[in-house]
Amino acid sequence: GKQPLTERQRALAQYLSFGAVQRKGTTDAIRQEFSRRTGPDPDPGVLTAIRLGLFELLFASGSPDHSTVDQAVEAARAGGGGRGTGFVNAILRRTIRERDGIRERLADDSTPDAAVFAHSVPAWIVSMWWDELGPELARTALAGSNLPAERAVRANTERIGTAELSGVLGDGVEVGPPDGGWPLEPAEVLLARGNLARAEELAREGLLVIQSRGSAAVAEVLDPQPGERVLDLCSGPGIKTGQLACRVGPQGNVVAVEPDPDRAAEVAAQVERLGYHNTLVIEADGRDTEILGSFDGVVVDAPCSDLGAMASRPDVRWRKNPATIERLVPLQAELLDRGAACLAPGGRLVYSTCTVSRRENADQALAAAERNGLEIVDLGSRAPGLADRTDRRFLQLIPGRESTTGFFIALFRKGSGGNTAARA
Repeated sequence: GKQPLTERQRALAQYLSFGAVQRKGTTDAIRQEFSRRTGPDPDPGVLTAIRLGLFELLFASGSPDHSTVDQAVEAARAGGGGRGTGFVNAILRRTIRERDGIRERLADDSTPDAAVFAHSVPAWIVSMWWDELGPELARTALAGSNLPAERAVRANTERIGTAELSGVLGDGVEVGPPDGGWPLEPAEVLLARGNLARAEELAREGLLVIQSRGSAAVAEVLDPQPGERVLDLCSGPGIKTGQLACRVGPQGNVVAVEPDPDRAAEVAAQVERLGYHNTLVIEADGRDTEILGSFDGVVVDAPCSDLGAMASRPDVRWRKNPATIERLVPLQAELLDRGAACLAPGGRLVYSTCTVSRRENADQALAAAERNGLEIVDLGSRAPGLADRTDRRFLQLIPGRESTTGFFIALFRKGSGGNTAARA
């Protein structure tokens, strides 16, 4: 039988397949330019072989060109039933001949059309970011969407101190705070460099959680205090739920709501693994479930278009479209209204998404404050470099600038005597 893959071979295979999906916009454009064919795309096996080969020739390094071509042709032979091998060979060999010119084009993102090719991001996202962020920041966000995803770990401080993390992670891993300071970082979140296999083991044991700094910033902004009652209205898969449970402590209480049965089970497993007994998981739709009582803090980490997470999810850019956003906006609004209704007087609500989209973010937050009479807390004055362009009281993390997931975060407060008017 075949020998199992070594850890290094598995990592390389994952890197190449991830990159081929991420960069298929660029590689498909090259294939179409170089192809004399008309009509439908090649068979899936042939198409995959071309994408892998072009990714390796243009974006990866290490394998000799002839080896890359040979492997792609063999993959096409295996995946395409023997058809298309000559086509694969021709496309890749022409790419090698014209590689310098292609790389010049890849270095140019001065216009939206050039950026679509250079960054392998659909034109609708490029156009939206050009308009909403301005060209310079749009280019930064686009470039960040293709950088290796941040790797950070959060110590489960009930079980282990941050100072002990380095020791238990082993010699191959360095952990530490990010360079240059980070105004929203909980002390228990550290960047990790090196082989994270041991970190994944420790995560299964509940000593730490693998979590981006952008994600961890959501709970940091809410700032739950020991003994408080907190509602996590869209809690799956439970990464932030565990963070909230840690913050409120044994005298506090977290109610986690999640409509998907599998994800609700993940939330329950996560808090159990971390060793918290202060969390109630409810499998229900947060828009219409009956939640008893009111809460000091509410987190609405809403379903979104995920465009701030393209670095870690290579297929996101190809699965979403403008209709996705239009479908999500009413759902986000309903969840925000429900969260606001669950607030105790003086309570705080955080609205977050892992996307970069004004319709889902600043527009949504401003409308929710208006509808529910919530005060908008000025987060931009606390972290001016992260302030949202539309309204500086909100935060918008930008992939490539903050080097973490592109989270949007807004904080609201309910008036202690009832509703207070939102400030314009």
